[in-house]
Amino acid sequence: MSERTTTQDFERSDVEDFLYHEAYLLDEWRLDEWGELLTEDAWYLVPPNDVPKGNPENTLFHVADNIDRIRSRIKRLKSRHAHAENPHSRTRRLITNVRITARDSEMISASANFIVMRYRRNEQIRQYVGVYEYKFAVEDGQLKIAERKAILDAEELGQLGSISILL
Repeated sequence: MSERTTTQDFERSDVEDFLYHEAYLLDEWRLDEWGELLTEDAWYLVPPNDVPKGNPENTLFHVADNIDRIRSRIKRLKSRHAHAENPHSRTRRLITNVRITARDSEMISASANFIVMRYRRNEQIRQYVGVYEYKFAVEDGQLKIAERKAILDAEELGQLGSISILL
């Protein structure tokens, strides 16, 4: 197969395979490897439930991490100092309805529905349900995450507790 260099070289099935691999890395707590899937200017966003299409520049998000904050989050989650995740939760992600929603010469936009089930000792099972919205760039013939937004369907987070895992 020839080297893929543009967004036109990737199909929905490539995006789907990428998302399954990403889910595997996150569920296995292989956070450094997950971080390697990101561009050097990547964003990880979890918008508020009441403004899911909000802009982090003028709306308070649950998570609005640039690449530096993402790397800090990974480092903290792996340390003993992440009290909410020590020992870390066991998670299982289900990804479905993967679609490419837009494409230009620079980016592929895609969406996918998700369920993240989180298990912790002495706590109820928590299920985070929603839709991912991605922007992918092509670097060195590979898809890289330029933006990853996890939009939760829950109307309030009270029963879900804090979002101490990467959704």
